[in-house]
Amino acid sequence: MYIKRHLEKTLSRAENMFGAILVAGSRQVGKTTLLRKAKAALPYITLDDPIMRASAVSEPGTFFRASPPPLVLDEIQYAPQLFPHIKILLDTQGQKGQFFLSGSQQYQMMRNVSESLAGRIGILNLFGLSLRERYGIDSCLPFVPTSEYLEARKDCSAPLDYNSAWSIIHRGSLPAMTVDAAMDWQLFYASYVRTYLERDVRDLAQVGDEVKFLRFMTASAAMTGQLLNLASLARDAGVSQPTAERWLSVLRASNLVYLLQPFHNNVIKRTVKTPKLYFLDTGLAAYLTRWSTPDVLQFGAMAGAFFESFAVSEILKGYVNDGVLDPPLYFFRDKEQNEIDLLIQRDQTLYPIEIKKSADPRPTDVQAFGVLDKIPGVVRGSGGLICLYERPVPLVGEDMVIPLAYL
Repeated sequence: MYIKRHLEKTLSRAENMFGAILVAGSRQVGKTTLLRKAKAALPYITLDDPIMRASAVSEPGTFFRASPPPLVLDEIQYAPQLFPHIKILLDTQGQKGQFFLSGSQQYQMMRNVSESLAGRIGILNLFGLSLRERYGIDSCLPFVPTSEYLEARKDCSAPLDYNSAWSIIHRGSLPAMTVDAAMDWQLFYASYVRTYLERDVRDLAQVGDEVKFLRFMTASAAMTGQLLNLASLARDAGVSQPTAERWLSVLRASNLVYLLQPFHNNVIKRTVKTPKLYFLDTGLAAYLTRWSTPDVLQFGAMAGAFFESFAVSEILKGYVNDGVLDPPLYFFRDKEQNEIDLLIQRDQTLYPIEIKKSADPRPTDVQAFGVLDKIPGVVRGSGGLICLYERPVPLVGEDMVIPLAYL
């Protein structure tokens, strides 16, 4: 069963702009399936095949004579020797949409891309399934808490209730877990982690101690929705802080974690400068932190952090699926502990967002939005409280209650 991905539309735009397109993303998010579906008429080659990989590595100069473009080339990170030859072919032929590449591990792959194909390649990121993709909703509008957005989503929101939301948060967003409801959650994520450690981390990131790296992953999952604390992560994993910083870059390059940057400008001096860390797949984070069922997670101490992580991930997917590689997303926190969970910047306007797992929204939940009015040069747009209430309703002024189902 194929679930239509919103990135297909962006892929269609990109192939008319670039000679090569790279679809990157973490393991098992559906990169290969997307390319094989969208480019079914093209030859498909995977470098997971040891014979094809050996040919690409040992004889890169003749590889494309036997397999000329246009083509789909999967797991490109295993043969970086091909990148200079892709460049030569693109420069010689001058045609668009010739190479459709994919890879699970960006840690080394992106260095080769930037060195060989700068300006010639369109880079797209594929994340796990969004709520819209899961329920077959065609709307690709990136989220912003405006009346126009809410009106556009009024008749195409996800059919989500309180319990199903927590089931989805716990199960995660990887396609295999969505397509097959009988898939064993514990066994799937145990295998996922083992494969990630053995194939991506060991082979491509040169991490020597897999046990300590797994501790580091677990500590990162336990920090989801919080300010990044590298010293704490290093201490929990039993490694130095420079090693923790390098390992965090591995998780980021693998699209497993996202660092939400704090908003600041030249006027405000008392904001924190530390980013917030979000584990992008809440199912994997729940597995690593031992929340074994949706009910245990829903009523546990980390419920708020997981709900916030899921909401931020959904908003991020909307922008990335639309081809925005660097979404204009921030958070606000100052030294007086005024905090806004999420800021969306658009056309010099800041749209504030609060995220609460409650289904009982209150005006006091958005009182921190007023701090933006005191910052010179900042224009505050309409805001929203994302929660598990069943429909959008006005809360305070232009600030609205926004159901999770509308993301």
